[in-house]
Amino acid sequence: MSKKDANLDRVRIGSRLRMAREMSGLSQAQVAKMLSLHRPSVSEMEAGRRKVSAEELFKLAEIYDVKLTWLTGSDMGESPEEDKRIQLAARQLAKLNLKDRKRVLYLLRVLQSSEGE
Repeated sequence: MSKKDANLDRVRIGSRLRMAREMSGLSQAQVAKMLSLHRPSVSEMEAGRRKVSAEELFKLAEIYDVKLTWLTGSDMGESPEEDKRIQLAARQLAKLNLKDRKRVLYLLRVLQSSEGE
């Protein structure tokens, strides 16, 4: 791998690290503490100016609750943002009383069946 390719990989990974962190609602300082690093180290990772070890990537994927393959860019599938929206909807649905939850689920089934027409 050329030096240019390695730099592009670091920038891509850094961008995804920043996106995942922001969607998780964590600060760089909070993440740094979880990794036993200084905050500037997290900033450097997100900017693509610091290499991220395999161990750090694994821990970050756990912290952000995203797939490791998404962080590295080898999985170009659904973004964690969409997954987070689904998780948020599920949490909100769980807060409803049983009657309202059944109504919402019924509406979802109706909407889903109307899409097939």
